[in-house]
Amino acid sequence: MDKDVSNYSVVGRIGEGAHGLVFKARHLPTGREVALKKILIKNLDDGIPVNVMREIKALQLLRCKYVIKLHDMFPRGMSLVLVLEYMCSGLWDMLHHNQSEMTLPRVKTYAQMLLKGTRYMHAHYVMHRDLKPANLLINHEGILKIADLGLARLYWPDGGRPYSHQVATRWYRAPELLYGARYYCEKVDLWAVGCIIAEMITKKPIFAGESDIEQLAIVLQHLGTPTEESWPGHADLPDFHKITFPPSDPTPWPELLPGLEPDAVELVKSFLCYDADKRISAKEASTAAPVVSHPTSASIASGHA
Repeated sequence: MDKDVSNYSVVGRIGEGAHGLVFKARHLPTGREVALKKILIKNLDDGIPVNVMREIKALQLLRCKYVIKLHDMFPRGMSLVLVLEYMCSGLWDMLHHNQSEMTLPRVKTYAQMLLKGTRYMHAHYVMHRDLKPANLLINHEGILKIADLGLARLYWPDGGRPYSHQVATRWYRAPELLYGARYYCEKVDLWAVGCIIAEMITKKPIFAGESDIEQLAIVLQHLGTPTEESWPGHADLPDFHKITFPPSDPTPWPELLPGLEPDAVELVKSFLCYDADKRISAKEASTAAPVVSHPTSASIASGHA
């Protein structure tokens, strides 16, 4: 790619993100469609926003079929322009506006792609921290790719450093984050993966709170009041004693995920554990025997991307 805006012809506006506008463009020398993410630098003395730097570093590190590709970047006046591969659709739109396109074989394939992309990130010690349908984009070939890595961070397996708990979009936020955990690792992504797979199958979010407190209440209502056995150390989390909820028994999983066969339920359950150490890894899930099925569909985990 050429680091010159004159080599790009903007053909439309895709949307607006937290840090700037995103345009669809064509790279004139090659004819390739790209997305130009234009990030305004409000104060040159402050430099490039930290989230933007994290996204750039993560994209430079992660070269995977299932992670969006950063082609190039260049300055443009008071802005920084990221040249990303163009993605024509997204999982959020397919789930909430084009549900007829979300056939169960397609769900199977997308789940496998999500697992492979997450496995690759975690193999390189990168946690995304904001996995959700809106950050999973789809290209013309039907390949699902993980995007928007502005909250991504490198992590250490020994979990020896604190991070912000104000990460991940509410519906996909792991319970330890809802309780203010500062020490965590890639397991927060695995909770989100479980929520996304459940949403792809049922066509609605499994936990949809209107506030952080309601989000936590819904999780506890469905999964039951945590105990020291089901969640060791939960009472020591920073915000655990700030609010109490009435004791509740867990909702039976067949009621929480109606219409799914037991193996489908088991996969979702293996991600949605209070105890992060017990959550199945993306590697284990992507290489497991058939574990997700539906009365009219083959297993998700046995699909090939």
